[in-house]
Amino acid sequence: MKVLLSINPEHVANIFSGLKTYEFRRKVFARKDVTTVVVYCTMPVGKIVGEFDIDCIIEKRPDNLWEETSSGSGISKQFFDSYFEGREVGYALKIGEVRAYEAHVDPSDLLDNFTPPQSYMYINRERLKNADARQLELAW
Repeated sequence: MKVLLSINPEHVANIFSGLKTYEFRRKVFARKDVTTVVVYCTMPVGKIVGEFDIDCIIEKRPDNLWEETSSGSGISKQFFDSYFEGREVGYALKIGEVRAYEAHVDPSDLLDNFTPPQSYMYINRERLKNADARQLELAW
């Protein structure tokens, strides 16, 4: 199963350059069969730009999470603390293999009534717009 995450352009660049090896989330997917993240780069890009495999998901108290992941965080401790402020638990997706798409994809071409997700969006055949989109999904 794939999920689409909205990620800001700075973090997207750091993921695809290898600087950022963890993607942090306040909440994680309910489904346990998610193996791949499809990356929607937020505005001003506004496109699906690639994907990465999830090596594992780490769930810990934010202080312990930072201790384990800081070297691959791609963010400052201040940013991390602000992001997880007031949270008892935080999540880090350990980024596995990364695949940048040669051509960026307008999500509206693939998904009916696309609105960038606040957290995440499952990508499955039922969400895809038409037969051409379903064909492309097979290549994902």
